[in-house]
Amino acid sequence: MVENNVYDAIVIGSGISGGWAAKELTEKGLKTIMLERGRNVEHVKDYHANKDSWEYPHRGGRTKQMEADYPVLKRDYALNEKNLDFWVDEKESPYVEKKRFDWFRGYHVGGRSLMWGRQSYRFGDLDFEANAKDGHGVDWPIRYKDIAPWYSYAEKWAGISGNRDGLDVLPDGDFLPAMEFNFVERDLADRLKKQYGGNRHFIMGRTANITKPHTGRINCQFQNQCWLGCNFGGYFSTQSSTLPPAMKTGNLTLRPFSIVTKIIYDKNTKKAKGVEIIDAETNQTYEFFAKVIFVCASAFNSTWVLMNSATDVWEGGLGSSSGELGHNAMDHHFRLGASGRVEGYEDKYMFGRRPTGLYVPRFVNVASDTKKRDYVRGFGYQGSAGRGRWSGEIAEMAVGGAWKDALCEPGDWSAGFTAFGEILPYHDNRIFLDKEVKDKWGLPVLAMDMELKDNEHKMRKDMTEEMKNMLESIGLKDVNTYDGGYNFGMGIHEMGTARMGLDPKTSVLNKHNQVWDATNVYVTDGAAMTSAGCVNPSLTYMALTARAVDHAVSELKKGNI
Repeated sequence: MVENNVYDAIVIGSGISGGWAAKELTEKGLKTIMLERGRNVEHVKDYHANKDSWEYPHRGGRTKQMEADYPVLKRDYALNEKNLDFWVDEKESPYVEKKRFDWFRGYHVGGRSLMWGRQSYRFGDLDFEANAKDGHGVDWPIRYKDIAPWYSYAEKWAGISGNRDGLDVLPDGDFLPAMEFNFVERDLADRLKKQYGGNRHFIMGRTANITKPHTGRINCQFQNQCWLGCNFGGYFSTQSSTLPPAMKTGNLTLRPFSIVTKIIYDKNTKKAKGVEIIDAETNQTYEFFAKVIFVCASAFNSTWVLMNSATDVWEGGLGSSSGELGHNAMDHHFRLGASGRVEGYEDKYMFGRRPTGLYVPRFVNVASDTKKRDYVRGFGYQGSAGRGRWSGEIAEMAVGGAWKDALCEPGDWSAGFTAFGEILPYHDNRIFLDKEVKDKWGLPVLAMDMELKDNEHKMRKDMTEEMKNMLESIGLKDVNTYDGGYNFGMGIHEMGTARMGLDPKTSVLNKHNQVWDATNVYVTDGAAMTSAGCVNPSLTYMALTARAVDHAVSELKKGNI
């Protein structure tokens, strides 16, 4: 029985990291409250996967009014009427763009675990050693061997499907059976491996979609409507995977509409003793107390909480003593690549709606890369091969009976890939509190001040040209490159701003994700990242969170925190 708002643990946020923290803490016996600033979203009941496009007033598209109401979300694909309530009300929760930043947020139980792309890859020593080797940022305080067991732990519960490909640049994991290549993809993968002597690969994308029943969930049904919520629990989300076991323990209290405004810091003990919240519906203020606090509000919001805490001790907030809080913001830059036409498979077609594609692991600036590059780090690609319908590229032909007949016939096979590149941890790519601009609840908002630098611009040239050369070398015709332009935030992989490190003078967190300035506060989401790598980062958040909870519970038992 919890009395006087006192718990063993507090979790701020309910997304990928928060859900994991709640599961691990409660299963280890801690009475835990999980605070979510947005509304509750119940599994199945509050999803949008039961309606077809023609059941929506605008066939699932967008309207001028929606564009006016969501000026940021309209910048990309995310704005649509199907799952509009999964995205933040931008008028209630604004932010300041010192430089353009496209911030796509989900404030509700489950957060972006309901809408994420689900690509799930491990960082390897190539990533954990990168900063130390080329001198950018600070050294990671951990190496692959430290987190490898926790990757396995997270993969086994979350259910990651994939092949064990045996590649040095991309560590294998504990996978469920992978999804399958189609005919053309298999042929292209074989051609590529032969053409490059086994140094470049098309592999099946490793995804958090389960391919057989797993932990009480039903396997993926290949509907490929994941961002609407999955009634089957076919992909990992807080609702399908981590919240049910946490609730089953009887140790979890879930409190939506709870905006954490600050962590309450005790100057005498030099530890946090709780948090203050505003109830988003009533505007009432409450306090909750606990022995340990996990900050998992998503990268930039987690840093916001730290910045707004203990300002009577540190002007820049809790964790700011190093001068690095809010700095070293990262994302993945993308929206460029190449595609071409594949001949010889006119008698073949693909079936189903597979929710993942092919992945091309990094091959630049690695041991097998003999070419001298004028930039550091690297990139990978995501893509697929498919056979589209003829759609009438000549406007005058897109009418009449012949055009309608043509729509019933499959078009040419093509293959296309989009590159995802690493952004270095630059100190001057930063976020900070703008106290002149307030949100609906009178709280200061974040200001975004970040941009791509010379290293990324140089990398982008290779990101298109390397794929063009690869596709042409394996026989594709009419290969074209594209660059749709990138603005910070578009990758929806916010990282950094409260980085891990070896030295409290140059980092915010230690090797266990503890805030140097208050060791009973752990930050385990994207804020903790010391570098970005070029693979999707969410699996790393899961592993770091499980590892940090294990450490926290051990330290509590020893009386160290």
